[in-house]
Amino acid sequence: MSAEGGVPKISGGKAHAARLKRLTSPEAMAAVDRALFNGGERLQSAAQASIMEGAVSGKGHVPSRPGEPPSNDTQRLHDNIETVRVEPWKVQVSSNAPYSKALEFGTSKMAERPFMRPAAAKTRKEVADLIVRAVKHISKGGTVS
Repeated sequence: MSAEGGVPKISGGKAHAARLKRLTSPEAMAAVDRALFNGGERLQSAAQASIMEGAVSGKGHVPSRPGEPPSNDTQRLHDNIETVRVEPWKVQVSSNAPYSKALEFGTSKMAERPFMRPAAAKTRKEVADLIVRAVKHISKGGTVS
């Protein structure tokens, strides 16, 4: 910054203005939206993997212990976890099996067997990094493929 006639002059103003324009462009919005959806899918995969870990279906099925993710038996819980784009910049990952809530939070007769909350905690940093990378890529002039 230098001053000519008492008025400060800012160097790099045009480059900064171009960067701000890129960050508010439809392309940037799409990049962040895509990163959010990819993050949701990673959370979904982590939850599904926790259910499948060590799972045995049928006669040899062993129920999970309280506090551990539920053990897969019928694949119904695994298959009912989904990632949906609700609106731009809003992604929802949900478990839609009728007994999901009882497993996740427990009941008066059964201790919780959480699988969504641990998956969210496990993937939180990874999802944040996806979004940061998308924003940095666009701000540096990269394009969305």
